[in-house]
Amino acid sequence: MTIRVKDGLIPLNLLRLPGWDRTLSVILALTILGALGMLGYAIASPRVGERFTEFYIEGLEGKAADYPKELVLGEEGKVIVGIINREHETVTYQVEVAIDGVKNNEVGPVTLDHDGEWGEIVGFTPERAGDTQKVEFLLYKQGQSEVYQRLHLWVDVR
Repeated sequence: MTIRVKDGLIPLNLLRLPGWDRTLSVILALTILGALGMLGYAIASPRVGERFTEFYIEGLEGKAADYPKELVLGEEGKVIVGIINREHETVTYQVEVAIDGVKNNEVGPVTLDHDGEWGEIVGFTPERAGDTQKVEFLLYKQGQSEVYQRLHLWVDVR
């Protein structure tokens, strides 16, 4: 079969793609469709960043300074304990205060949505005199018996 062109005839088989060209064209088309599908998925899927909790202590002035360093036996030390939930889900926390490994105070439960913040003055009262007592602030997630995060101060008690 031939097609009439202005200057002559062209055999129709010259207009058809050879077998390998047709195969490459199909592969290219499928690759482009796959890339567009992945791009659509990436745009439509929400990005979940790193999951973590900010846990901190501050002095009563709201700065990372001026923590209690020396107390008199029976005197209550106070700090601001803060939690910011960056877990991308609602989380319930519990804070425990321990002095030299002995539970002294407990705060919570505190339930925070993602990006929720909580801060409160938390007290602790040493029950014995001595230098360099370790005051620990232990953060637990609800349903977990292991400490999620821990912070500490050193206090001398007279």
